[in-house]
Amino acid sequence: MGIRDRIADELKATVHGGDLKLERYAGPPGDPGLFGIAPGSPAWRVHGHPTGMLTGGFAALMLQSLHPLAMAGVDQHSDFRTDPVGRLTRTARFITTTTFGSQQAARQVIDVVRRIHTQVRGTAPDGRPYRADDPALLTWVHTAEVYSFLRGYQAYARRGDRLTPAECDTYFAQVAPVAEALGAEHVPRTAGDVTRYLAGMRPELHVTPAASEAMRFLRGFGRNRRERLVAGLLMNASLGLLPAWARTELGIRRPALARAAVDRPLATAVGRGLEWARGPSPIQEAARTRLAVVTGS
Repeated sequence: MGIRDRIADELKATVHGGDLKLERYAGPPGDPGLFGIAPGSPAWRVHGHPTGMLTGGFAALMLQSLHPLAMAGVDQHSDFRTDPVGRLTRTARFITTTTFGSQQAARQVIDVVRRIHTQVRGTAPDGRPYRADDPALLTWVHTAEVYSFLRGYQAYARRGDRLTPAECDTYFAQVAPVAEALGAEHVPRTAGDVTRYLAGMRPELHVTPAASEAMRFLRGFGRNRRERLVAGLLMNASLGLLPAWARTELGIRRPALARAAVDRPLATAVGRGLEWARGPSPIQEAARTRLAVVTGS
């Protein structure tokens, strides 16, 4: 097995658990998917970009951790400490299935997450109760996530592939129904909405001991030395995707020069290597074949 195949297999194992489950994307022929997200649309481009999604994913976890109730739920109920790769796999599968999958496959993963959310509830260290199916909390988790994904894409996509301001609005509008299907309410649907939402949330956001622990854990993500090296480079790059106020709150002091002159070029090189190893996405190819009946292509 050559180096390209080894990298591709390791990437598939880490992100997708080794099995892409292509049946979720390949049929039935003509199925438009749950939200009618078409090939080449902003959501396809953002969610199909490995470097943007990996760096954006790390940034999303850090940003989400600043909400004390969201972080309490993760701290008290998640298995991220004992099975971090499994948590990554489940998150990646949810995103790929709701973006590229059939209607049935998308409904199934949404139903699974909704059931899990009903079981995640408790009391945060500050004494406030929380529940994972709280519409406001779902809106926070979703918005922090898609904001970070888009930031990752805009930073690491090739210049000619980046989204226009109008396409950024389309992206947020396309992904909002996924959050609403989970139970979120008042989900931002344009870039301006997202900016205003994050500004309005700032008084509620601050670092907690659990958030600090999560940051330390992310720093050591990976099952072996090679994974930890790649994850460390992508983690450093993700710091530049965070709003300045979030970096300040999290105590991140990495200089802007290091982020621009070291972190971004290294992440770009790593990302290009991962894209080379993966080649054309089998998931997107399966979805395109299914959708060809609808589009006539």
